[in-house]
Order: sequence, then C-alpha cells, then structure tokens
Amino acid sequence: MLGYDISWAAFNIIEVMSASKFTFKRIGYLAASQCFHEGTDVIMLTTNQIRKDLSSPSQYDTGVALTGLSCFVTPDLARDLANDIMTLMSHTKPYIRKKAVLIMYKVFLKYPESLRPAFPRLKEKLEDPDPGVQSAAVNVICELARRNPKNYLSLAPLFFKLMTSSTNNWVLIKIIKLFGALTPLEPRLGKKLIEPLTNLIHSTSAMSLLYECVNTVIAVLISLSSGMPNHSASIQLCVQKLRILIEDSDQNLKYLGLLAMSKILRTHPKSVQAHKDLVLQCLDDKDESIRLRALDLLYGMVSKKNLMEIVKKLMTHVDKAEGTTYRDELLTKIIDICSQSNYQHITNFEWYISILVELTRLEGTRHGHLIAAQMLDVAIRVKAIRRFAVSQMSVLLDSAHLVASSTQRNGICEVLYAAAWICGEFSEHLQEPHQTLEAMLRPKVTTLPGHIQAVYVQNVVKLYASILQQKERDSDTEAAQELTRFMVERLPQFVQSADLEVQERASCILQLVKHIQKLQAKEVPVAEEVSALFAGELNPVAPKAQKKVPVPEGLDLDAWINEPPSDSESEDEMPKAIFHDEEQRHTKQQPPKADEEELARRREARKQEQANNPFYIKSSPSPQKRYQDAPGVEHIPVVQIDLSVPLKVPGLPTSEQYVKLEEERRHQQRLEKDRRKKKRKEKKGKPRRHSSLHTESDEDIAPAQQVDIITEEMPENALPSDEDDKDPNDPYRALDIDLDKPLADSEKLPVQKHRNADTSKTPEKEDMPVTEKKSKKPKKKEKKHKEKDRERRKEKERKGEDLDFWLSTTPPPAAAPAPPTPPPTGCLEEEPRVNAVITAPEEEYEESKRQEQDEEEEERDPEKKPAKHKKKKHKKEEKPKDKKKSKKKPPVNDEVEEPLENGALNEEPLPPMSSYSLLAENSYVKMTYDIQGSLQKDSQVTVFIVLENQSNSFLKSMELNVLDSLNTKLARPEGSSVHDGVPVPFQLPPGISNEAQFVFTIQSIVMAQKLKGTLSFIAKNDEGSTHEKLDFKLHFSCTSYLITTPCYSDAFAKLLESGDLSMSSIKVDGINMSFQNLLAKICFYHHFSVVERVDSCASLYSRSIQGHHVCLLVKKGEKSVSVDGKCGDATLLSNLLEEVKATLAKC
Repeated sequence: MLGYDISWAAFNIIEVMSASKFTFKRIGYLAASQCFHEGTDVIMLTTNQIRKDLSSPSQYDTGVALTGLSCFVTPDLARDLANDIMTLMSHTKPYIRKKAVLIMYKVFLKYPESLRPAFPRLKEKLEDPDPGVQSAAVNVICELARRNPKNYLSLAPLFFKLMTSSTNNWVLIKIIKLFGALTPLEPRLGKKLIEPLTNLIHSTSAMSLLYECVNTVIAVLISLSSGMPNHSASIQLCVQKLRILIEDSDQNLKYLGLLAMSKILRTHPKSVQAHKDLVLQCLDDKDESIRLRALDLLYGMVSKKNLMEIVKKLMTHVDKAEGTTYRDELLTKIIDICSQSNYQHITNFEWYISILVELTRLEGTRHGHLIAAQMLDVAIRVKAIRRFAVSQMSVLLDSAHLVASSTQRNGICEVLYAAAWICGEFSEHLQEPHQTLEAMLRPKVTTLPGHIQAVYVQNVVKLYASILQQKERDSDTEAAQELTRFMVERLPQFVQSADLEVQERASCILQLVKHIQKLQAKEVPVAEEVSALFAGELNPVAPKAQKKVPVPEGLDLDAWINEPPSDSESEDEMPKAIFHDEEQRHTKQQPPKADEEELARRREARKQEQANNPFYIKSSPSPQKRYQDAPGVEHIPVVQIDLSVPLKVPGLPTSEQYVKLEEERRHQQRLEKDRRKKKRKEKKGKPRRHSSLHTESDEDIAPAQQVDIITEEMPENALPSDEDDKDPNDPYRALDIDLDKPLADSEKLPVQKHRNADTSKTPEKEDMPVTEKKSKKPKKKEKKHKEKDRERRKEKERKGEDLDFWLSTTPPPAAAPAPPTPPPTGCLEEEPRVNAVITAPEEEYEESKRQEQDEEEEERDPEKKPAKHKKKKHKKEEKPKDKKKSKKKPPVNDEVEEPLENGALNEEPLPPMSSYSLLAENSYVKMTYDIQGSLQKDSQVTVFIVLENQSNSFLKSMELNVLDSLNTKLARPEGSSVHDGVPVPFQLPPGISNEAQFVFTIQSIVMAQKLKGTLSFIAKNDEGSTHEKLDFKLHFSCTSYLITTPCYSDAFAKLLESGDLSMSSIKVDGINMSFQNLLAKICFYHHFSVVERVDSCASLYSRSIQGHHVCLLVKKGEKSVSVDGKCGDATLLSNLLEEVKATLAKC
C-alpha cells in the first residue's frame, strides 16, 4: 500500500497495535509508523496504549512501541510520554535503554521543555557500561550540540575523557565533530585537543576518522590563529594527509579532501598554494562535483603572478566543457577569481576586458548578465581603461547580429546592454561615433529583449548629444540637421514597441529630437543644452542603499494613505467561500464529448500545422525501422561550412596577445628595478653576491592600470541595515536552552497521577502503626528530593569552575575563591570528572546501584542502616534546629560545606585564599605566579604569571628568561637556544595587568627546586624609553606537581591496603584554627580532595602529574594536628609533609 492513502484505516491500525500477540502488535506499529502523522485525528487514542506497552514486562513489546513512536511522535504524545520514556533510560536491559535514549532526541524536538529535566539522566548514560547505550547517548547529545553548541560547553571534560579512552571509530567521529563546534566558543579547548587529535591522525587507518580529525584540527587552528605561534607543523601535517585523500582513487575521499583543503585556504593560503598542480589536475576529473570543488579552491590560490596562467587554463576547459551547467560554473568562477577584492590580482585590465569579450562567444550560457555587469563595473571603476573598453564595446555593437542570436533571458545578448551603456556614457572616447549610432538604430535591434532596447534608446540620445556638440563646434550645420533627421526617422520603430518602458523612453526622446529639429531650423545652437541633460558621472551604488535610506520624521510607512472603504452589511452577510463553491460546481461540469469525425478532423489539422512549421521537431521513426534502415558511417552526408561567416568577431583582440604583452612589461619592470638597485649599491660601495637572483613577489608587480573608484555610493544619513532574522520555522531554534540554570518547579515533566481527595483522619486511624509508616514515607522522600535539589544546584554553580579547572585556567590573584575541593562521593556520579581514579564505567554503575539499594533498604527498614548512617541520624536528632538554620543560609556557605562528607556543619566562614604568590616587584611591575600540572602531560607544568604595571610608563617588548637546570627547563620556541628568552605576547599600559603562560619540562618531581630568572622590558614615557629588568626566583614546590583528583572511599581503602606505599607522619602543635578551615587550607594550597570525614578526622587524596598516589590522614587534637601520609615515593612524601607543616604553622 506504499504510495496510497490509507488514512481511512487509522482506527483499525490502532486496534492491531493493541493486540496481545507480539506479531500482530509489530504489524500495527509498522503500519502506524508508515501512515500516522501530526494531522491524524485518532493519534490521541494511542497515548494509553503506548504507555501500557512501554511498561510491558516483555522487552520486545517495549522496543517495538519505542520504534513506532519515533516515527509519528507529536507534541502532545511527547509531552504525555516524556516521563515514561525517561524512566526507561534506567531500565535493566541495555536494549531498552538504548532505544529510550535515542527516541529522546525526537521527544526534545517536539517538546523542548523536556530537555532540561531529562538532561541529567541523559548525561549519566555517557558512562553506561553498555557501549551501545553509550554510543546512543553520544549521538543524541552531539546532535543537540551541533545546533546549539554553547549550551554543551560544560560537557567538554567528559567528552575529552571518552575521546581518549574509546576505541569505537563511530563514537570518536561524533565526539570530534562536537569538539569542532565547541572550539570557536572556547579557544582554550583547542590547545588541549591538538595533541590527541594529532596522535589520532598519525595512528588511525580509517579514512573517515582521519578526515574528521583533520577537519577539527583545522577548526582548532582557525580559532587559535593568533594565540598559537607554533602551529605550522600541524598545518603541514593536515595538508599532507589531505593530499593523500585527494590523490586517492575513491571519488568520495577526493571530494572530502578538496573540501577540507578549502577550509585551510581561508587562513593559511600559502600552505595550500604549494599544491596548485594537484588542484589543476582535478579539473580534468570525470566527476563534475570534484571539478567544481577544485574550482572553489582555485579562487583562493590566485595571486598577481599566477592569475593569467590559471585563467588561461580555465579558458581551455571552457572550450572543452561538455554540458552547460559545468561551463556556466567555469564562467562564473573565472569572473569571481578576477574580480575578488576589487580586482587586486589584475595587473592589466586590457587583458581582463579581452577575457570578458572572449566569453561573449559562448553559446547557450545563462550568465550573460554577469559578463555585462563586469564590463560595466570595470569601465566605471578603472578610468584608464575606458578608452579601450569603449573601442571593444563599439565593435560588439557593430557585430550585434552575431551576439543577439540567443535572446533568452540572461543569455549572452545581455552583453549588448553593457556595450550600449558604455558607448553612450563614455562617448567622448569613440573613434567613429556616427557608425556606432547607426549600429544602435538598426531595425534588427527591435528583436532584442525589452530592457536592452530601453538602454539602447537611452544611450542613443547621449551619443546623439555628443555628436551634435562636435558638429556645432565644427560649425557643420548641415551635418547636425542631417543627424537630427536620421534620429527622427529611426526612433519611431521603438515607439511602436510592445514593451512599455521602451515606448515611454522612445516617445520622450522623439519629442525632444523633434523640438531640437525646430530649433535647428531657426539656426539656434542647442548642443550645450542637450549635453547638459547628461552631465555628471554615474557611480556604482551599494546593494542595500535603498534599504538604508532613513525614514523622514513624521512619515509612517505602515499607515494607510487613503482609508479602505468599509464593507456594506449585505456583503458581510454573504458567505466567505462563495467563489470557492462556484469554482467547485464549475469543475464538476464535464465538457461535451466530441464525436469521431470531429476528432479525426482536429487530428488532421494538427498534423498539417506541424508539417508546415519549420521549428517543429519531427518525430523519429519507430525503433525497429530505425535499426533496419540505419545507414553506415560512410553514408552520412557531409555539409560544407560557409567560411564567409567568420568564427571570431573581427576587430576584437585575443587575450593571449595581452598575456605576452604583460610578460614583457613585467620583464622590463624587473630590469628597471635591478638597474636602480645596482646604482644604489655602487653609490654605497658595498656590492653583494647573488644580486642577480631575484624572486618576484606580489608586491613587486605594479599594475598597468589602477582601480580608481573603490567605495560605493550610499544615501545621506544612511542607517545600518538590520541582519536578517533567523528562520521562524527552524525546528532546532526551540532547543537553544541554557542547561546550566537550576531546574524550576514549573519545568518538571508532567506525570499522570490519581486525584487525591482531602479526607480528615480520626485519632484512632492516626494511632495505627500502618498509617504511621505510610505518613513517614513521603516525608523521607520529600527530604531526599530536597537534598538532591540542593546538590544539583551546587553542581550547576560549579560547572563553569570545573571547566575552567580542566582547561588549566585560574582566577586573577585579587579574587578570593573557595577551596577547589571536590563534592562528596554521592555527587561524583552526577558530575563525572576526567581525572577520576576509578575510570571504568562498570564500577561507577555498580556503585550507583549499591547506593540506590541502600536508600531503598533505609526506607523499608530504618534499623538496617550502616553504622555511619546511624551517626548521621544521631546528629540530626540532636540538633534539628541547626539543620533548619543551615538550609536557610545563603549559597556562599554551601561552598564551604563541600569538603565535608561526615560530621557536623561548621558555620565559621572561610578566610580569603588565593593560589597566586608574589614572585617579584619593583617600581615598574609586580609579578605574581601560580603553577599547575596536567594528568595528560606527565613531564610538563604550566606557570601562570600575572604582570601588573605599577608605573605611569608604557611597558613593551617584555621578555622572560630562566636559567635552566638539569631537571627543569623552560619550553622555548623552535630554533631558540637555551640562552634565549620567551617573549611575553602582550604590552602593558599604565595600571593594567595581564596573565602570561609559560611551559616547563620536568624530569623528577620528588624534590622542590628554585630557578633564577629575569624579566626584561622597555619602559616608555613622555621623557623617552629605558631598558629595565626585574630578577626573580621561581619556586617549584612538590605541591606544584599535584593535581586535585576525586577518589571514591572504596578505591581509597584498596589503595591503602595494597602495601605498595611508603609511610611518614608529622605533628604540629599550637593550632587554634577550626578543623573545617584547617581542611580547607590543606585542600586549597596543596591540591587535595576530601575522601571522607568523621568528626575531627579526615582522609585526603591527591595525585601527581607522574601518577604518584598521595594519601593523607589528618587528625586534630585539642591544640595539635597530626598528619599521617602514604605515597609511592618516600622522598616526595617527606617533602610534601614538610610543605604541609609549613602551611599549618601559619594557622
């Protein structure tokens, strides 16, 4: 039944969908997926049936319901079933989870309000143990992010983890595409992506993955074009890989290679120009799409040196091109290449005019208007070329019968429009103006399209005014009167034109000429007055000039000029569809059937008309007869060509002779330049070797003619035009939702509920134990939901900080951030970190399952809780009022509570802390610094130095140099020696601060060390410039090599039980600070995270950039603190504990 309307069977399809047998149900859903749509009336009846199938114990019933629903989901179905589908995302069967995740994309499109409440669960599926579910979640999120990437920037760390750990090429392609969309929004992300993407390019053998990696590297390098100096190696790598794709025999790979090469061309044209030979070879490819892609590349590869060569190659392809589509595209590309950036690559405009004239010989082109526009533009903008252009256009007008053979719209006859306009506007350059006037007034001109005839008429009078002025200047009165009589004779043919514009112009001009004829009879000079009608030049006007005209004050363009007449009452009472009904009645009447004699008579008349029509193509004989009577090759008749008609228009020069002339001109320029250089060197007396070797650059080639008019005219007080609005019918516009905002109560998904009647309870019922149990359960759920909402709000507030932390950025030293400690263990499931110790998704999934089971057991039997939960309950029972107070605290204090996992809350506020330390300072500049490492690079750390100008001078040419040690070395630009400094990529006006980043390579991290360094700069003020320097000592502590890494309590216990760690301890007396603030200082200054805390005892964890695990146990006594530590390296541990001891001594 495909292709037939079966909407009449919609109700029967619903009946089959509700069958209990799976085979019938599957057929019903298949039929519904083929014929149901948003306009189906009975689709609302399927809601309950689909909900029932979604909750079926059979996974196949649920699967077929999800598959069918994805094809005919409507906004109403999406709203009613969103909660049920979201529940299935946590189903025990991966088959159902995968389908539920995939259909959520269709639900989001139809019901965008479900995106925010469903997104946290969708995000959890990124770490699902089943690879199919994980791939489905990646697919959905990447499709959402492709349309609105800025809303998914906070997921970058999670996707980076998936990209570096996944082996599924399909998932990698999706993630890499997403990073390509995110990079322009966050350039820092590109710096992290370069290395893993480059590794994938080197290692992968899959061409699809290779292409996506190259594509994303190109996007990264475009976003980092100013901030990343050493990216030429990456560009060369991409170009080399793309050359491999282009040289491949697979047409698809060749096309993709050319497509990616065009993206590199926009920012790095020199890297692509080296492969010009390969791109020109693609012009000979049999695939038209590849030829078109190669044409797009040539647009960006041209320069002053190779423009003529490339256009010559394209002109040969124009002659050989088969099919008008590709030939028209070649023509368009030739013009685009030559005219780009106000003709900056053209050095000889006579050559370009000859190219345009050669293009007029093309038959059947649809771009005659484009050629005409170029002729006009060049003649107007380049004043030096007008004489040559007028001479060429006059020849075209004289041979108009050859060009005007094709009179279709936008055909090659459009060039006559430009030719007539140029000869009329710049008539002073014509050699034989009278001959051109006669050519423009020939009777055959009336066969041209109306708009061309109108331009002919308008410019004939300009030409007439010019000739008339010349005749009067020569006092040749008879010739002037003869010219006027000639105009009066020829203009009536235009007055009789069927085109109104031609009629109007011809009538006006004819009356003008007749009036001139009367004045000439009285011997009155009229040439000056006629010429004054066309004084001034017509300059190019901007495309949106009309749109930018300001509306005069007091003018309302939307107001009626005349109020429309009000309809009478009798007309109002008439039915609106009266004409529609008449039309329907009229269409139902069938024409009377003609008899056989009438049909035969009509048939004979039609055949007779076709036989006498010379333009009618006669039908070919039947196939059988054609094959039997087909003559051989030797019997094909040969027709002699009449060579009296020239194949080329006489009087028009070819472009090849101008190529030779241009080469000679450039050669003379080079010789003249070398001669001047020799004279200069002889005067200086310092001759140099290899002076004859000279490589010509684009700047060295001086054009023969300059473009005089560059800007376009705009109206006075022009207003900036508004940008075009986005498409209101775009289905993805509604999904542009900020996912970082807290979820409001109004945004929760609708859930189907029974109506609860308000009944008053009796005291007897309240005393019953069963009802007591039921009344406690919703309270527990309510408390649990409140706690989850509070944790979710904290998570939303931390998202930006987590992304910044992952991207290795820190706040300025003036800020006082809270300690960057991780959330408790329960929150780690909702917000996965890239650098987590337990990276296997199966273990995280099992952990979440265990916690859910514990919560369910607590609800069923409170006495079966673990020991630590009893302590929590005891604390809550002791201080219920304190808990209420803590809920009402402002959100600032919520961040203070983050390091806590067990134990009471402390209301004492944290002191301001900053990770930046003073490096050096003088009267000019103040330097503060911070050191951070990365788990991705085990032998590198980044030093962030904030430079603040404290003087009234302008600081420039800043350069930082450090004396390297055997262990630690400053990463310098390629080609630099160990004694060279690293330039600071900015300048500092007075009172301004900015941050610079410097990378150091580290061999061993177990010992702290100091490096001597110098910052040199130039201080410029009103009195002059002075060279200054500031010495400093850069301290690399062992803490600098640690990275704050979350850790689960069970993984922490296994680590301690392994027995592979060395142990050490310290004790500090005289500590009066609260344990809460003490932990915050240790975590903030030494990059630790809290694993677990009970009363005045806490377990802390961190990890070094080289993978050393560091575990601390901090215990607080009355006025002392003891710290026990375990680490894989004893030297590193002892040095770390000494640094912790120094921090505690300041408390």
